[in-house]
Amino acid sequence: MSDELLTILRLCLLGLCYLFFFRVLRAVWVETRAPKTTTVSLNSSQRLVITAPKQNAGRSYDLADEITLGRAAGCTITVDDDFVSQMHARVFQRADQIVVEDLGSTNGTYVNRQRVSAPMVMRLGDQLQVGDTVLELT
Repeated sequence: MSDELLTILRLCLLGLCYLFFFRVLRAVWVETRAPKTTTVSLNSSQRLVITAPKQNAGRSYDLADEITLGRAAGCTITVDDDFVSQMHARVFQRADQIVVEDLGSTNGTYVNRQRVSAPMVMRLGDQLQVGDTVLELT
């Protein structure tokens, strides 16, 4: 191979490396950036709407001062799902914000695919997942 061809190949490889690092840094920046701080007051117009699984899609629940999700009959929202604990999670109001808290469930509670390890504020459009059931705050 000629020296000119090797130089061109080296420059192409260097350019691809820079492109790769740029994409990685951009992905990290997007993931670590703080979310928009729009808060939602809890009132009768907010609802949790099931978006998955398909057989339950469209069911909606008005939010009250505090609701519980789980398989137990005493829960506000009863979810028939083997991956949901008896008392799985609760959604409540704190300082004019909607907050979700995992109640020590086995398989975890997720908001926008992020595991809830401490009480977490929800915003309009956020998706709450317990087991295979996904609910959206509207």
